[in-house]
Amino acid sequence: MEDGRRPVETIINKVVIVGGGTAGWLTACLIAARANPAAERPISVTLIESPDIPTIGVGEGTWPTMRGTLERIGIAEAEFLTACDASFKQGSRFNGWLTGAADDHYLHPFTPPVAGDPRDLVAAWQAEAAGRRFADVAGPQPKICALDLAPRQRAMPDYAGALNYAYHLDAGKLAALLARHGCERLGVRHLRDHVTQIDMAGSGDIAAVRTRANGAVEGDLFIDCTGHAALLIAGQYGVPFIDRGGELFNDRALAVQVPVAPDSPIASQTEATAHAAGWIWDIGLPTRRGVGCVYSSRHASDDEASVTLEAYLRRAMPGLGADLPSIRRLSFSSGHRARFWERNCLAIGQSAGFLEPLEASAIVMIELSLGALLDNFPATRDVMAVHAERYNDLFRYRWDRIVDFLKLHYVLSRRDEPYWRDHRDPGSIPARLRDLLRIWRYQPPSASDFPAIDEIFPPASYQYVLYGLGFPAPIGGPIMTDTREDVMTQLRQADQRARTLAASLPTNRLYLDALRKGSTSPALERIS
Repeated sequence: MEDGRRPVETIINKVVIVGGGTAGWLTACLIAARANPAAERPISVTLIESPDIPTIGVGEGTWPTMRGTLERIGIAEAEFLTACDASFKQGSRFNGWLTGAADDHYLHPFTPPVAGDPRDLVAAWQAEAAGRRFADVAGPQPKICALDLAPRQRAMPDYAGALNYAYHLDAGKLAALLARHGCERLGVRHLRDHVTQIDMAGSGDIAAVRTRANGAVEGDLFIDCTGHAALLIAGQYGVPFIDRGGELFNDRALAVQVPVAPDSPIASQTEATAHAAGWIWDIGLPTRRGVGCVYSSRHASDDEASVTLEAYLRRAMPGLGADLPSIRRLSFSSGHRARFWERNCLAIGQSAGFLEPLEASAIVMIELSLGALLDNFPATRDVMAVHAERYNDLFRYRWDRIVDFLKLHYVLSRRDEPYWRDHRDPGSIPARLRDLLRIWRYQPPSASDFPAIDEIFPPASYQYVLYGLGFPAPIGGPIMTDTREDVMTQLRQADQRARTLAASLPTNRLYLDALRKGSTSPALERIS
């Protein structure tokens, strides 16, 4: 138009989300919270949720990004913790992944190592403390986790901590909290209804989704949060699924929720314990532990996995009675869509893809997807294709990097069961990871290996896993570095900081119980 105004009919302002759960409600709340009320045509958000599909409420882990997400949505941290039966997560501990021996364990903490050139960090670790685990030397968090301590004090501002942290939570309760917040505080329109038909425009866009009770719901941008059903992205547009099962073998899980005693300790990390054909997660919440046996159906039967899970529960919880809680059986395929944004339809959550639950990548991928959408929200329909192409390129890269990182946990194992031997088969290892492992023989993982903005797993994560699994530390290379003395000083300070924090931080149990009781216990008010 000559006056520079955009044609009203091209403006994107009606966002329709199909599907609820964590993906749907995070999407609704973040878009509604970021929407500009002074815009030419303000964004409206409608979420359509089937009344017959329950949310899977097993314990779930998040990444530290969740703190910023909740803050942007406008939910107070105490409200979130109490409403979602949540606890603090400061990393993941891997038990038995290298050899299965009793002393075989390492921690992947969320707080990065001390600052400095990674070559100097690894050299200092080898020179001064080679007998200690890399993570124990590189920062204070492992000591705090070992003591079941919280990462913050009550007097700190919301979402601030002495150490980097995320959460363990009940996914069903998170979805319920987000639904209340979105509808009552952010103006999200919520329809509990069945989608019966998808109406297409002549252009090939989705014009509306037709519902049983509310008729046609028109939109400009449709977001598919229908989980594995992928009702829009696959059911309507036929975007193919790329199976990554040749690299990540697990395709089954048995999940159980076990009540805990009111005074029992709450772990600061996800426990991931290897077994002959997979691994077991153990997530501590204030009222229960969520435990699950992840396995490959090519390497273990359902009955064998059940025996493995029961043996773990008996070992980890000696007071468990004769009757086990009910076990939920889950099947999944590790993989993702060939494209995530097709015309005016964007898939977020499991409709876009799912990889095995190792390292809790599912929720952080929802957050990253929404961040990419909101940072480059299509103002009009005529620029949507450009945004979609850029988005698809970015997320193909991100899914590949998650596969690389998860595979790293398996390829260095020296366990001798068929499952673990198959993981070491060069044909199952992504080419980029194979190349990086060759480079890392001579230099540690660094930013040069991961150049993208907002890498889902930074170089520090690779360092923790690589050296936690006994990968040989590189000998001094041909190029000199200049941070060695500074790194040595910081490592000594990290040890001192660990002792200081250990003496001042409350336990997770004390913090969370006092929060629920509205306590102002002096033990919670001390600042480290």
